[in-house]
Amino acid sequence: MSDYRRAYVPGGYYFFTVVTHRRQPIFADDRNVERLREGFRRVMDKRPFQIDAIVILPDHLHTVWRLPDGDADFSLRWRLIKHDLASGIAVAANARGEKAVWQRRFWEHAIRDEDDWRNHVDYVHYNPVKHGYVTRPGDWPWSSFGQARHRDWYPPGWGDLEPENLRGMGVE
Repeated sequence: MSDYRRAYVPGGYYFFTVVTHRRQPIFADDRNVERLREGFRRVMDKRPFQIDAIVILPDHLHTVWRLPDGDADFSLRWRLIKHDLASGIAVAANARGEKAVWQRRFWEHAIRDEDDWRNHVDYVHYNPVKHGYVTRPGDWPWSSFGQARHRDWYPPGWGDLEPENLRGMGVE
């Protein structure tokens, strides 16, 4: 059994990586992306949280969240989001009755400070370029990069070259 301990910080900011089962490209289908987005909305209605950045790639997603003051239960939110999507996709279930849609676990990182937040938000938005899906972050349709540009978080041309703060940053 794993001895992994999650860092639960009430009202904290977190970076997450969530991967599909055996890296199946289920989000290459736009309908599954929309199902995931609807699942996020349903969970956020019941268990609010703020999404600062998100990118959905064919076989995984990255996101930065802020939880409400006094609340640290990101695990419940992920369980609900994962279940919501899995219930809408026709795939076989394993012996435990789990559909083979998601890897059982996810990666989380508690954001420590403003520089750490910036690095992870940049990582999220640059990820489609890193994986070779597009040449500029704004060209990927399933990303919050456009909203971030609208908020003036990025100057024109950001991401045309690999950002300095991301060089050597290994998160996946």
